[in-house]
Amino acid sequence: MARMITRMVANRMTTALLALVVGVVAGLLLGPAAPGWLVPYLAVAVVAALDAVLGAARAFVERTFDDRVFVVSFLGDVAVAVLLVLVGELVGFADALSTAVVVVLGIRIFTTATALRRALVGR
Repeated sequence: MARMITRMVANRMTTALLALVVGVVAGLLLGPAAPGWLVPYLAVAVVAALDAVLGAARAFVERTFDDRVFVVSFLGDVAVAVLLVLVGELVGFADALSTAVVVVLGIRIFTTATALRRALVGR
């Protein structure tokens, strides 16, 4: 039973990594360009998505990963980050809120990366 679960997890990881590689290669070959109005939102969305992915990697290493929690976290983090930039734009200080979002998420990313490193390498 344990071997079957291990194979399923390995197959899922292989599929996920293959999809990631295909997506990156397609993006590099096709060279898509975002419309100008989308750029400030896209920047914070990417940072928020990176935060969620690193959090998922940490949860996976700590054996607490749940795919539903990951999807909700991923979509929720991106939505909140984009909404904060939108609110900042509506009230007239989008640059300040964009910077604040990137700084907060950057701190979370480095904290999660440190925890992930410690979990992988040891204390």
